[in-house]
Amino acid sequence: MVGDVVRATAGKEKEQIFVVVKTEENYVYIADGKRLSVLKPKKKNVKHIEKVSKNRFLLGEDAFKDIKTDAAVRKFLRNEKERICQKRM
Repeated sequence: MVGDVVRATAGKEKEQIFVVVKTEENYVYIADGKRLSVLKPKKKNVKHIEKVSKNRFLLGEDAFKDIKTDAAVRKFLRNEKERICQKRM
């Protein structure tokens, strides 16, 4: 679903954490706010990602017009990475 925190399990982005920006039938569009912005997300097959957190990033209607959204995504993912790392220990 849009806003889910996922981890890539294959490809160049393997083991990195992203936010789902958009969904299609068998594909999702992911962004991390750095290399993959909300305005230009990466298309990824659903088979190559896994959900890693119950928390969700809320994307508003104006998220695709506002560059500040990338900064918010980076901040959100930074906090999620800390939680995920603590769970693994």
